Amino acid sequence: MDIEQPTDDEMLARVLHRDGLMLVIDKPAGIPVHKGPKGGPNLEASFDALRFGLPRPPVLAHRLDKETSGCLVLGRHRKATASLGLLFKHGKISKTYWAVVEGGPAEDEGTIELPLGRRNAERGWWQKPDPEGQPAITKWRVLGRSSSRATVQADSSGSAAPPSHPEGEETQNLTWLAMEPLTGRTHQLRVHAAAMGWPIVGDNIYGNGPRFGEPRLHLHAREISIPLSKNKPPVQVTAPVPAHMMERLQQCGFLGA
Repeated sequence: MDIEQPTDDEMLARVLHRDGLMLVIDKPAGIPVHKGPKGGPNLEASFDALRFGLPRPPVLAHRLDKETSGCLVLGRHRKATASLGLLFKHGKISKTYWAVVEGGPAEDEGTIELPLGRRNAERGWWQKPDPEGQPAITKWRVLGRSSSRATVQADSSGSAAPPSHPEGEETQNLTWLAMEPLTGRTHQLRVHAAAMGWPIVGDNIYGNGPRFGEPRLHLHAREISIPLSKNKPPVQVTAPVPAHMMERLQQCGFLGA
């Protein structure tokens, strides 16, 4: 699926939060944050539209995978970007992702502690479970299920309801998860989910997703909490569910937007 370079208006429409230090934008799925070796559309090339009167465009405070959507934090000037970088580095910023996985865990919540290392030298960013790798920890919680198993009531960040399917339609067994990475390894949530036997829908590296086309990766950076000031509560931002995930989330009982 070809992705075009976002226009200025499209970038402005994706701003979820703005203050003097940072922006949080809703990253669309399918576009990388950086320019790749072969060129092509990338988010950074459109950051000039987000200066809001400052002399320089904002810069990335962290990264999201090309196929991942949702909350992306940008520093508005050098000092702010350095402060945000330290908060990310020391695990002070909490992130909650929504994922739809194939099958799913029998339990309703849990923690994955599985070190990760590089798969090989040629694909340096691809990861694999590796006892000698870097520590990687993910907390997860079931928000809903598409099967006949009981649906878990979600909290205020999403409403769950008993799933319903059109008569005669065969539905894949899916589970809607909230996943919280306590460490920040490359592809951590994708590798952890696959290693547990429930890969993320649409994952064409670690799961059963197609190389091109649908379904796209069902992984969305839903919420982020950023403690910018010691004297103020954390800035909390929620990104709307992307269109490509809506159908399967609704199969798992999601009622909101």
